[in-house]
Amino acid sequence: MSAVSLSTESRIHPAVPMLERWTREAAEALLTQPLMDLLHQAHTVHRQNFDPNRIQLSTLLNIKTGGCPEDCAYCPQSARFETNVEAGEVLDVEVVRAAALNARKAGATRFCMGAAWRSPKDRDLDRVIPLIQVVKDLGMESCVTLGMLKPAQAERLKDAGLDYYNHNLDTSPEFYGKIISTRTYEDRLNTLEAVRDAGINVCCGGIVGMGETTHDRAGLLCTLANMPVQPESVPINMLVRVEGTPLAEEQALDALDMVRTIAAARIMMPKSYVRLSAGRSSMSDETQALCFFGGANSIFYGEQLLTTENPLTIEDQRLFAKLGLSPTGESHG
Repeated sequence: MSAVSLSTESRIHPAVPMLERWTREAAEALLTQPLMDLLHQAHTVHRQNFDPNRIQLSTLLNIKTGGCPEDCAYCPQSARFETNVEAGEVLDVEVVRAAALNARKAGATRFCMGAAWRSPKDRDLDRVIPLIQVVKDLGMESCVTLGMLKPAQAERLKDAGLDYYNHNLDTSPEFYGKIISTRTYEDRLNTLEAVRDAGINVCCGGIVGMGETTHDRAGLLCTLANMPVQPESVPINMLVRVEGTPLAEEQALDALDMVRTIAAARIMMPKSYVRLSAGRSSMSDETQALCFFGGANSIFYGEQLLTTENPLTIEDQRLFAKLGLSPTGESHG
């Protein structure tokens, strides 16, 4: 197999890109090459950096639902859309403790908490920090997604023991304005910089299937891969079309486009955990298997993702058994 041809400023070893900086053209070439070549290249990179039969399991809990003032076109938690999602308060500590304990018993090693805020106030952090400590007390990795952060807020979260902060870029810089108008791409990058400067691991990815082009997907992946330090976790979400949101009638994404995006992410970010995230409920076992082969080695585990459905835990366990996959922390049997 010959590797994808890149710009003159970059060189690659067969199957393993050795790049100082990814170009849009190189990323697009990855995404559009013959699928068998792409999967072979991605799986080779994956095996060089990870055990291909291990899956990291994260569970996501919505700790504060709805009422968000932003206009993200995919999001049922926006107060601007009629989606039957009611605004709620931050969950009680004991509710979160019980949810995290159940997730740990089911095999999850990371517990992620999301709050529908544009940007948390300092008093909001006063309510979130005890939840982080609950998760840490259970011996799990902690992750939160709370919206935009100021540097001092990121420092507070680091001091509280937070392991990961999730803040997705969603799409390419060029397509972003067609999806969101209430915060800029630069706002998102500034938050990620504050998180990184505070010493918190970065969880950052995007969404495919929002009407973007392959050029846009390449742009998203380039932005992620060209960060000074690549994200430790890269969630790749497939759009979940929710009635009442502007993207409710968007054409369904071809499953192989999802596979291609996962594989390109693995090649461009070889040491990151690439998470097969939202949209798995509509994916066949075969599609998920191709994504795992192409380099996905993390999933959200549990029946609910914020306000949208996720496969039943028993279904994921059945799929793992069929594919011979083991959660991280378990021995191969």
